[in-house]
Amino acid sequence: MTDETITARTIADRHLDQVAAHDPLAAARLGLHPGDDRQPDLSPEGLEALADIARGTLAALDTAPVGADPADRSCARLLRERLAAELAVHDSGENFRRLRNIGAHVHHVRDIFTYMPTATDDDWAAVAGRLRNLPAALDGYRATLTEGMSRQLFAAPRQAATVVDQLTAWTGEGAGLSTGEGTGQGTGGAGWFAEFVAPGPEPLRGELDGAARRATAAVAGFRDWLRDTYAPATLGTPDAVGRERYRLAVRYNSGADLDLEEAYAWAWSEFHRLAADMRTEAERVLPGAGVREAMHHLERRGHAVQGEEAVRDWLQQLMEEAITALDGTHFDIAGPLRRVESRIAPAGSAGAPYYSSPSLDFSRLGRTYLPALGRETFPTWQLVTTWYHEGVPGHHLQLAQWVALADRLSRYQTTLGTVSATIEGWALYAERLMDDLGFLTEPAHRLGFLDQQMLRTIRVIVDIGMHLGLSVPAEAAGSGWSSHAGERWTPGLATEFMAAYNGSPAALRDSEIVRYLGWPGQAIGYKLGERAWLQGREAARSRQGAAFDLKGWHMKALALGSLGLDDLADQLAASRNHPRGPPLPPHSGRGGGGTVSGRRRG
Repeated sequence: MTDETITARTIADRHLDQVAAHDPLAAARLGLHPGDDRQPDLSPEGLEALADIARGTLAALDTAPVGADPADRSCARLLRERLAAELAVHDSGENFRRLRNIGAHVHHVRDIFTYMPTATDDDWAAVAGRLRNLPAALDGYRATLTEGMSRQLFAAPRQAATVVDQLTAWTGEGAGLSTGEGTGQGTGGAGWFAEFVAPGPEPLRGELDGAARRATAAVAGFRDWLRDTYAPATLGTPDAVGRERYRLAVRYNSGADLDLEEAYAWAWSEFHRLAADMRTEAERVLPGAGVREAMHHLERRGHAVQGEEAVRDWLQQLMEEAITALDGTHFDIAGPLRRVESRIAPAGSAGAPYYSSPSLDFSRLGRTYLPALGRETFPTWQLVTTWYHEGVPGHHLQLAQWVALADRLSRYQTTLGTVSATIEGWALYAERLMDDLGFLTEPAHRLGFLDQQMLRTIRVIVDIGMHLGLSVPAEAAGSGWSSHAGERWTPGLATEFMAAYNGSPAALRDSEIVRYLGWPGQAIGYKLGERAWLQGREAARSRQGAAFDLKGWHMKALALGSLGLDDLADQLAASRNHPRGPPLPPHSGRGGGGTVSGRRRG
């Protein structure tokens, strides 16, 4: 590469290629290196090698010429910030205790199979090889956790117990009972890996089945070590991480250094606004009823879908209807962006729905996942807004659009360089947009929307509150919660608060609290990220006046690629229009409020 060809974007994409060459999970997510049967190297040496790649990229960026192209400068800023945040987490030793109910290293050894193609015998041969390599990957991660034990860097007992339950579900032995998580429903059969290889070709039947059995046995062995050796050593480790670790996590998850006390106070103001709106909507659902009573009514007597296959199909239809309704009016949704798959999450997942992006060549489509949580009946009052979040116009529209623009921006900016708060903020903005556009006028669906907004607001309160040891303010709530004023947040108090003001099932609430404790600083990004998106839109509207066009602003905003919250609102404010589309209804932007100067997002 000559000096004339070196740009931030070429450095960023070279970094992506280096990461994909080292980390087969990253390669599988991107759709690169087909036929690769490696598992991620989760040993201390493997994680240090990834850190070395990041250090080398930062060194290359330091010596690269500074170009005049604003897009290239934006890429350089993102790359520098992301890698610095990544290295700060690594160098602090967090990888030695990264054990939680979602997104832990141990989950990678199973997640990688969900990204693999399975159309040909060669594809299935790679699956068999990857299954054979799974035991060594778990051995590597055992070495990492063991090193953490020697350094007195432990996950909290609650996280260890939760992962033990999840791994038990993977083996098909059934859910453990230690955490009340309720999401580790076992199959009672041969386990997840055996089920995954069941559709494989007959000529490879013996090889696939044998490899699946060995992988399942390795998971059971690692589970037993966690339960019998690691978990007892964690006793006394606090759930909360404290201010120093929390600020490090917030920077990584938001791309910003946020004013956490400002965010906490702002979330309480949002809480009160939403509580009042929910009381009004509950009256429409069931005249004379309170919010909790209206929610219970919808759970018992509201519209519901019976069976996993039926709810998967129902969610698929919901996304396809959204694409048809929004294309050409509020967005341009063309080509592979029009295709997204609805799926049921595998047993042993965390409790919340989620989305996975398409591969770079779209040979693997974007997918939404619904955890069944052992249910056969699926009330839909919350699912409508949730699938606007996970599918269209939420995660799928943003992340698939980024993949489509990977060559124009950089592959790094649209994949590995993503910032959780910006992504989750867009998806929550998408829910609000659908309410503003009139897609949630049915009282049940609108109460579901408000309830999900309330969930994300509660996340800001309890996530910051638990990890920083803050107190419940005097103006906490109405009757029933004012009595808790002055108390410091604990997991038990957070669970009680969520049960009082959010309609999620108990199993999901329990899973959520475990998630906040194990993944600090991530859950606050939904609401604070939405705030940044709303502020950016309103700033653009103010600058452009009568020329402002919502569709044009959306398409320009979705073409920016990944940004941290430090940059997002400013970039959105500067976004100008594409061809004119319909204006936003006059009631839009309810409750945007606040400032990002205190800048939080995560």
